[in-house]
Amino acid sequence: MTRTDRMHLGMIVLGAGNHVAGWRMPGAEFGSENLPLLQRIAATAERGKFDFIFFADAVNTGIDAHPGMMVRLEPLTLLAALAVTTSKLGLVATVSTTYSEPYNVARALASIDHISGGRAGWNVVTGSSPDAAANFSRDKHPPHAERYAMAAEYVTVVKGLWDSWEEGAIIGDKASGTFVDPTKVHVLNHAGPYYRVKGPLNITRPPQGYPVIVQAGASDTGRDFAAATAEVVFTAQQSLDEALAFARDLRSRARSVGRPEDTIRILPGVCPIVGRTMADAKAKIAELARLIDPVAALKVLSDRLGQDLSSYPLDGPVPEFPPSGMMQGHATVLQSIARRNRMTLRELRDYAAVGAGHRLVFGTPEDIADDLQHWFESGAADGFLIIPPYFPGPADEFMDEVVPVLVRRGLFRAEYEGSTLREHLGLARPSHPRGRA
Repeated sequence: MTRTDRMHLGMIVLGAGNHVAGWRMPGAEFGSENLPLLQRIAATAERGKFDFIFFADAVNTGIDAHPGMMVRLEPLTLLAALAVTTSKLGLVATVSTTYSEPYNVARALASIDHISGGRAGWNVVTGSSPDAAANFSRDKHPPHAERYAMAAEYVTVVKGLWDSWEEGAIIGDKASGTFVDPTKVHVLNHAGPYYRVKGPLNITRPPQGYPVIVQAGASDTGRDFAAATAEVVFTAQQSLDEALAFARDLRSRARSVGRPEDTIRILPGVCPIVGRTMADAKAKIAELARLIDPVAALKVLSDRLGQDLSSYPLDGPVPEFPPSGMMQGHATVLQSIARRNRMTLRELRDYAAVGAGHRLVFGTPEDIADDLQHWFESGAADGFLIIPPYFPGPADEFMDEVVPVLVRRGLFRAEYEGSTLREHLGLARPSHPRGRA
């Protein structure tokens, strides 16, 4: 399997808009509990032949933060609903390994993969917010390294449960009365440092073998985990050199644990602002900046840096903070941007509010396509996670104006060529460990 000649595109969906003030823009619809809106967004992504849409999640509530973080539908439930209103689009959701159980998650993801005909993906996170601990009868949030150790064992357990049924275990022989071949069903009996799970799972192996495993960790520990586990990696780089260095590092780590480097798809996040002209695109950015709630924007930046910034002077330099154990990748990127551009805290606050720490790409459709093509052809990216600032307008503009440019250049598909998320991404279906397909 070699790196594909065409880029992969996914879209992150936050019904209230990915920009902290996007919901206030003229024409914006909002509501992360607004199922009809979310169904229309999914239909738009499928019309654009996107590989997948993605729903981030957290298990705590930030009342004074981004409106989209306050309330939102539980993402696996949402994926099941969207599975019956789409037919080709991949469906990816975040589930925390720190605040859930392997059996429940293995069962839910297998169910979604069956319901969707093989279009499910799992964004594996360890949980960045200490506030979540109190919602799960925990006294404290586990340390960073321990969370990743838990996650590694967790993913092993989940895959073991998915493999507890061999292909063809269900016979359904009416004449003999034999429904299942018991020799093809296996007890897991996992006993590890963090989990004890007997199994087998009470649902057969997912159509994709395993739903696609996605990860976004950028710390050294997170990169090691991604290199060993992930098939799609979301990342946040602001410069081509940084993105190239990240891609080389991650693929090197994959080789070191015996994985072919081309079994990972690296997708940097980009926030596209499409304009009729460059001036038009810049005017949209200025309008978004004007609508920012400064308190909410500073809270977003505080969450990204893992530090309470409310006591620091906005017009002073951005403080240098040690790693927080929270969103280390975002913190590293944002502090690097601040140093390189000598930004004040206010300037970094407004910058982070636009792309939530991801790269802002703006201009005409051709300008945006030029940028994405350059990053893709350089080897810095296998594709991109598109982050519209609000819905539906910017998502429609990207689908209707940028995607056709990419298709004309031979950089993106004109039609789906497969039905499963693995087929869209060019990823092999994992074989059963007992030697069957």
